[in-house]
Amino acid sequence: MERFTKSKTMVFPREIIIGHNATQQIAELCNRIGSGDNVLVVDDKKTKKLSGDEIRKILSKANYNVKEVVVSAPTVNEVNYVINYSSKNNIKLLLGVGGGSVIDVTKLAAYELKKPFVSVPTSAAHDGIASPRASLKHSKGAVSKTAVSPLAVLADTKIIMKAPYKMLASGCADVISNISAVMDWELAHRLKGEEFSTHGAVLARTAAEMLIQNVDDIRPASEESVWLGVKAMIVSGVAMSVAGNTRPASGAEHMFSHMLDHLGPGILLKGRRYKKPLHGEQCGVGAIMMIYLHGGDWELIKRTLKKIGAPTSSEELGVSKKKIIEALIRAHEIRPERYTILGETGLTEDAAKKLAKTTGVI
Repeated sequence: MERFTKSKTMVFPREIIIGHNATQQIAELCNRIGSGDNVLVVDDKKTKKLSGDEIRKILSKANYNVKEVVVSAPTVNEVNYVINYSSKNNIKLLLGVGGGSVIDVTKLAAYELKKPFVSVPTSAAHDGIASPRASLKHSKGAVSKTAVSPLAVLADTKIIMKAPYKMLASGCADVISNISAVMDWELAHRLKGEEFSTHGAVLARTAAEMLIQNVDDIRPASEESVWLGVKAMIVSGVAMSVAGNTRPASGAEHMFSHMLDHLGPGILLKGRRYKKPLHGEQCGVGAIMMIYLHGGDWELIKRTLKKIGAPTSSEELGVSKKKIIEALIRAHEIRPERYTILGETGLTEDAAKKLAKTTGVI
């Protein structure tokens, strides 16, 4: 009889604290983690004022030796700086205090250092606040890297609510796009024999359905909306930890989003220059189209995104119709090893145009 040798490692957050004024619990959280007195707060200029300074003050009063690194962008150089600074100062625990960029830099540094880190989001624009993956800026767009799940997540809804509402709407759209991602994963399992985690898929779907079912409660200037959104984002991050990869939350809709990034920002529509769309916004629009290709209820997804206030068309996204079509045609190039509804050769130009027009994206 052949010996069974399969093994798998799953790393989850040990503690998750979400709520009003949760920042005040940071010292008690660090005490329970028990990693040592040398703590590094990683933030940026905005989040330093918003939360970083307060966290340093609280930890200093609790007799922690607190250091700080202010980062400016999610780049390899910034990650290396945090790694070198941590090594020189014998840092035992890292706190990523900020949005996705700050948390991504922190989790990558923690991964390389083999040190624990705490995710302290000040905004909720995507599900990276609790996931084991990180995105770094590259000359040709963003590059996804293996990192580590946070040892704990502390999300202060009072602080996150101060961020622009479009960031929360983007984060919710990112989680809702799990519906498309799981469909792709199931397809790859059936057609290519790819390993599939039922538990990971169920968690990813649960996170998305949590938002779909509570869509009327997600609105601007509402701390309850932040509560709902952040909970769903954390569940989505845990789904990826269960699967051991990003499959539960990243399929063709994410490939579409990454291709939009690759094609570059700076779109001029109706005489107005739009800012670069947020990652979750792009994934939401991508999910509408990919779910249509799967024969799923894409109209429900579109209605849900509209109610939340997330973009559902090229104009609302701030992207030209031409760029939408090109991204659809070339999306399969992003991760050719990952099988999705786009297949191995992608869409033809005619198919891409028909898809975008039928779903009202263009």
